[in-house]
This record gives sequence, structure tokens and C-alpha cells, in this order.
Amino acid sequence: MKTQGNPECAPQAPDLSVNLGGLLMKNPVTVASGTFGAGQEYADFFDVSRLGAITTKGVSSEPWAGNDAPRIAETPSGMLNSIGLQNPGVEAFCQNQVKFLERQDTAVIVNVSGHSVPDYVHVIERLEQESCIDAYEVNISCPNVDAGGMTIGTDPKSVTEVVGLCRAATKRPLIVKLTPNVTDITEIAKAAEASGADAISLINTLLGMAIDARTRKPVLARVVGGLSGPAVKPVALRMVWQCHNAVKVPILGMGGISTATDAVEFMLAGATAVAVGTANFTNPHAVDEVIAGIEAYCEEQGVADVNDLIGGLQC
Repeated sequence: MKTQGNPECAPQAPDLSVNLGGLLMKNPVTVASGTFGAGQEYADFFDVSRLGAITTKGVSSEPWAGNDAPRIAETPSGMLNSIGLQNPGVEAFCQNQVKFLERQDTAVIVNVSGHSVPDYVHVIERLEQESCIDAYEVNISCPNVDAGGMTIGTDPKSVTEVVGLCRAATKRPLIVKLTPNVTDITEIAKAAEASGADAISLINTLLGMAIDARTRKPVLARVVGGLSGPAVKPVALRMVWQCHNAVKVPILGMGGISTATDAVEFMLAGATAVAVGTANFTNPHAVDEVIAGIEAYCEEQGVADVNDLIGGLQC
């Protein structure tokens, strides 16, 4: 004769919620800016409200046309992109994307880009008028724009200036996205922290190039672009671990994450939350699978609270 189990004795689902510098997330998974739009396209594949947060494509003060084609190249275990932060500008974003984001039952992070320091501030000041936005990711690190991101993100003094002015423009959580194309990423992380960043995100793409041996010409029109995908994961893990040991603000880790195991590795290295990027292009269900996989990992390993994984690397 079978007996009814006691519901009170049933195993409790692990707590996946995290706090990313004041941004409360139902689980530690978001998407990397530029790989998910504002979520509308992916809503046809799964409920994007399952995400811990939606991170939008970069938004600038005025429309940006982006770089000339070709601007995408497949590489072994990754891809190069030279999109150049193409976007319609902050006004068009507010008119066309905000209504969709308002309907989603999850946090919203808007990635903010600029050609100059005032550009960043202008975007934030405009977005302050939209109640559905929960946090900003300040992109000081994109290697695809000739004026702005790359210069700011590699110089601690410039980082101090842009982060300080963005900090003054909002009380919402401020996440600063760092470039890996520097000698010592911890110096940039410390400058961002000291200037008011609530969290840092890393890594953005590594600067790379591809050559067509038959034509003897570069594959990308702009010659160089940003490398992403599984190929960059070892570098990203190392930099997340270094920054975790250098600053106190939480880290949003990214760079080659395509599975739950990848995500757990980033959390063990010190990330509070993770972002899935290039994997979204090859598998539109990647983010949903990563969320489910983290929960399964915690259940298998007896981890009651996902926060116990953060910085759990045993050296």
C-alpha cells in the first residue's frame, strides 16, 4: 500500500535570486547586450520573463548607422563582429521598445553607449523618464566605434569621468561594462568602483581580425572586430576571477557562456550573475536552458542558495 508523502518533507527548490548591485534578479541569468535586441524576437521562442533580467542592445543619444558590411565573420569556436553599435537612438527606443518591456515580468537593464561623455548622460537623463527601466549598463568598452568606447574604457581617468557623471544622473543601479583589451583589467575595475559603479560587467569582445587568403584582403570591411563565443571563455573566466579579488562590487560575468556548466564556472570565479551572448544566435533557447540547468545543478549538488556559488573557487 502506497502512502502519501508529507508535502512539508518535499525537497525545496533552490533559491536562484541574486542582488546585482541593487538590481534584484529572480535568477542570475541575463543576456549580453547586442545579442537579444530588446527581447521581442526571442519572445516567439520562450517566455523572456523567465530571464533574471533583459539587457537591451546599446542605446545612443542619436541614431547610429553602424559600420559598413561585411561586418560579421565566423571563426573557429566563435565569431567576429564589427556592427558598430547600430541603433535608432534613444527617442526611437523609447517609442518602439518600452511598451514591450513594460509588459515583461522581469528586470530591465538598458545598455547605454556614447561617442562622448555628454552622450552617455543625455541617454540616461532621457531613460529616467521611463518607469520600466531598472538599471543601466554603461558601455565604455566596445572596440567597434572609432570615437568613444574604446578610448574611454582603456584609460582609468576617462573611466572616472564618465562613470562619475553617469552616477550623478541616476539613482538606479549602474553597471559598468569593461573591455578586456587592456594590460590590467583590475585597474579599470577599481576606477569604475571608486567612481560610483554599483556593479561591473565583463568581458566585452576581444579585438581580432580575419583574413581571406585567396583575395589577400580582410574579411571585415573595417578590418578588425570583436571576437566572442566559446573561444574567449578562458580569458573571460580569468578576468572575472581577477576582478572578484580586486573589487567589492558584484560582477556580471560573460564571455563564451553557452551552457549551465559555463555559467556555474563563472559564478565560482566570482560572478554574481551571468550573461549569455553569442550562443543566442545559434540556439534561441540557450538562455532558458542555462536557467534550467543552473537549477538542476544546484539540486544535484545540494546547493540551497545559488549565492553560495559566488566566488566558491577552491585554489
